[in-house]
Amino acid sequence: MPDAITQELPGKSGPPGAPARKAGHALRWTALAGSSVALAALLEWLGLPAARLFGPLLAGVVMTAAGARLRVAPAAFLVSQGLIGCMIARMLPSWFYGTVAGRWPVFAAGAASVIAASVALGWWLTRRRVLPGTTALWGLSPGAATAMIVMAEAYGGDAALVAFMQYLRVVVVAAVAAVVARVWGVGEHHAHLATGWFPPVAWLPLLGTLALAVLGPLAAHRLRIRAGAFLLPLFAGMYLGHQGWLRLELPPWLLMLAYAVIGWRIGFRFTRPLLAHAARALPRLLACTLALVGVCGALAALLVAATGIDPLSAYLAMSPGGADTVAIIAASSHVDVPFVMAMQMLRFMTVLLLGPPLARFLAGRARGPAALP
Repeated sequence: MPDAITQELPGKSGPPGAPARKAGHALRWTALAGSSVALAALLEWLGLPAARLFGPLLAGVVMTAAGARLRVAPAAFLVSQGLIGCMIARMLPSWFYGTVAGRWPVFAAGAASVIAASVALGWWLTRRRVLPGTTALWGLSPGAATAMIVMAEAYGGDAALVAFMQYLRVVVVAAVAAVVARVWGVGEHHAHLATGWFPPVAWLPLLGTLALAVLGPLAAHRLRIRAGAFLLPLFAGMYLGHQGWLRLELPPWLLMLAYAVIGWRIGFRFTRPLLAHAARALPRLLACTLALVGVCGALAALLVAATGIDPLSAYLAMSPGGADTVAIIAASSHVDVPFVMAMQMLRFMTVLLLGPPLARFLAGRARGPAALP
């Protein structure tokens, strides 16, 4: 697999000599790719939505836990996020903006309620000392994972446990959302997406789509826009598509590559040291994560009662975090995609702006005035 897409972390283990190291590197990536395809095919045969994401994710977890020190190149991950942004832009209709503007109280209340539930649950667990320091407060934040991990250590939290909680939350939320989608039934849209790996391709629109998926993340990186690798192609793709200037072309094989990169990126974070560190606290960590998922499920039920939207759309809209994974699940399910993604995007941007300072304030209160730096 090309080095521009995949990388291997340096380490002391491995056969001596550059040729042997390259052979071992290629063998590990071949095993990862083969197991990813096999798991994705199995999960798709079982009818699980987003199987093409979960197959690589599970394969990445297994390979990393087995000691394979691999990682996805940052550029490949950014471009994959750009492709997912393009996918969502293609799915959102031209009246998306009017829908959001016309129902902004619903979206604002929904986004605020998930953030409030996460903060309240983290605060309660911190006060009850379920986890050391302020770990629960940082770990249950629905987004801005990197900022939360960095700030946790400065405010009495266990940074490794916070990292594990953040990554565990993404996996649990995505898994529960996929199961809910399966229980409520996957519509014809999923069946359509699951067929035809290599349909005829309009090459000029495909080149334009690839340019957007590459240039958008590049601009976001240069401008230091958080989550811009996903957001810039999404909004630019919506605008260009609705103006008729660009037809987004995303063949299934290309989306599968994007799903694999994102799945591997998540799976590779479950390293052996992190798993060993979190093993003793796993029941508490899992209970905290499931509690957050349960609270958001209750909020989804209130959303159904208040708006009349279908339960699956409400659940995906209120799922706490992992906007790109929720987008993939929504794309493979028969749901109100504009509603789901509007709620996810609004909450995501709110967490990026307000999450770190709010959690920092509460962490300081939890430690007490005398303990502040």
